[in-house]
Amino acid sequence: MSDSAQSIARPVVRIVALQFTIAVLFSALVAYFAGVEKGWSAAMGGAIAVIGSGAYALIVASGGKDAKAALKRHELAEMVKLFITAVLFVVALVLFQSATGLWLILGFAVATLAYWLSLLAV
Repeated sequence: MSDSAQSIARPVVRIVALQFTIAVLFSALVAYFAGVEKGWSAAMGGAIAVIGSGAYALIVASGGKDAKAALKRHELAEMVKLFITAVLFVVALVLFQSATGLWLILGFAVATLAYWLSLLAV
């Protein structure tokens, strides 16, 4: 991996790792205070956000320094992230009938908020 790719990849990996950590902590708190089933629902929501962010990160970190190419990678990464997020929500709601919709969405929201806030920290 080139130096420029490493300089891009390092903060991107930190952001996704922080998002994952906050999603795990939130789902553990939900499981402890509201019950295991709701905790798993929050974990699925958090996982949806983390998987989408991970896909975004992989696409964005794969390029060089060219500004036009970087913009195209970000656009592609965002489209892929939105598609993955939509598909995973459908899969979670269809395959896991026991998933609590509110906690699924809250888990996703907390993980997404963690992603936005981590952008300020990195």
